[in-house]
Amino acid sequence: MASAIAREIEADIVRRGWTVGEYLGSETALRQRYGVSRSVLREAVRLVEHHQVARMRRGPGGGLLICEPDAAPATRAVVIYLEYLGTTLADLLNARLVLEPLAASLAAERIDEDGIEGLRAVLDAEANWRPGLPAPREEFHLALAQRSKNPVLQLFIDILMRLTKRYALQSRAGSASEALEAVEHMHGDHTEIVAAVTAGDSARARTLTERHVKGVTAWLQQHQGSGRRRPARRLPGDAPKGKLAEMLAVTIGDEIAAGGWRVGSVFGTEAALLERYRVSRAVFREAVRLLEYHAIAQMRRGPGGGLVVSTPRAQASIDTIALYLQYRGPTREDLRCVRDAIEIDNVAAVVKRRDDPDVAAFLAARPPHERVGDLGAAGADEFRFHVGLAELAGNALLDLFLRIIVELFRRNWSSTGQAAPTWDDVAAVEHAHARIREAIEAGDDSLARHRTRRHLDAAASWWL
Repeated sequence: MASAIAREIEADIVRRGWTVGEYLGSETALRQRYGVSRSVLREAVRLVEHHQVARMRRGPGGGLLICEPDAAPATRAVVIYLEYLGTTLADLLNARLVLEPLAASLAAERIDEDGIEGLRAVLDAEANWRPGLPAPREEFHLALAQRSKNPVLQLFIDILMRLTKRYALQSRAGSASEALEAVEHMHGDHTEIVAAVTAGDSARARTLTERHVKGVTAWLQQHQGSGRRRPARRLPGDAPKGKLAEMLAVTIGDEIAAGGWRVGSVFGTEAALLERYRVSRAVFREAVRLLEYHAIAQMRRGPGGGLVVSTPRAQASIDTIALYLQYRGPTREDLRCVRDAIEIDNVAAVVKRRDDPDVAAFLAARPPHERVGDLGAAGADEFRFHVGLAELAGNALLDLFLRIIVELFRRNWSSTGQAAPTWDDVAAVEHAHARIREAIEAGDDSLARHRTRRHLDAAASWWL
């Protein structure tokens, strides 16, 4: 119930236009508005504060205040979820090759004088950096993504760079001279990319970024090996800030991931964990509720009980990211260009896997020919088709990113009251799905991409 009330509060904040600093009401007024007990409301407020959507101000004149969200909790939640999935270096390379060249291309089209100055400042900081010194304040790939002026790309690339850095922490150059050579080579690549972006040459910026990402990944593979990544320690500067319960929840999540704890195993009893982390029972139980919200662990009561490791679910991360992006207010074009890049890559991957039994079953599936007037079900078929392709493509990163975009579209639909598709629309979409399936079955990669792109353009009203 607390989770449902938290979603209602967050939806109200979105409808109000997310005015930072606006007063939503006292605890008493909020209890009356949502018709819940004090304990349920306080639990809901904890989740809203966890998402950094609003905070409760205590004391006389206190109440719930809308605040400006921070991307860090959202990205941490996704990174922890992806840690448990065991994403591979190949997945990471694939996702970066889909999104970073797109960001470079957009940056070349949208760059201004301030953006050029900022990128050159990042290059200057890189030029003066050497192994052993603190990292430059601004990371190049995030700076470049910022110049794309697409908040969806910025956030997704932030997640990808956090994962890349965790791989890098486990990679070691053979010697100091080799490490310095790698740094200089990386800086040279960045300099070329910035020159292309500054010149407005989007095609060259895209090509140079593709080459650079492949080079970085090849270096990581050479100095670490491929396969499933071992969970790494938390990155410097990546520690959560804010409430003690938030920090404790992230610490426990990191330790569960780093320790390779199996689902169903007991991480520790409440008494043992209170002793271990030296916190109050109230702080510990609030941290546990956050872990349970993300399905990282569950508290089991009774004999043999304790904090039990569970299978994290994607939805908590999807909701957290989607809510943050609602605040950032991406345009329809921002969503569309990222969705298209992911979808085109997904269908190409499925063509390569067309002999897989799961792919064969997906290709054989067809929606019912006779319906009973449920246009909502037809809309659900459209989304299931695209999410199904993402699952079959086999890249957990891109699968999650597409689900986040789908959630943003869903929230847009529910808040704008758009008209439902017509039966003619349904027939056209089902025909397009069938044609895409035919191209995949035939192993015709270019035709499958073409038909997917045409379908995405034609069905834009369903999504946007």
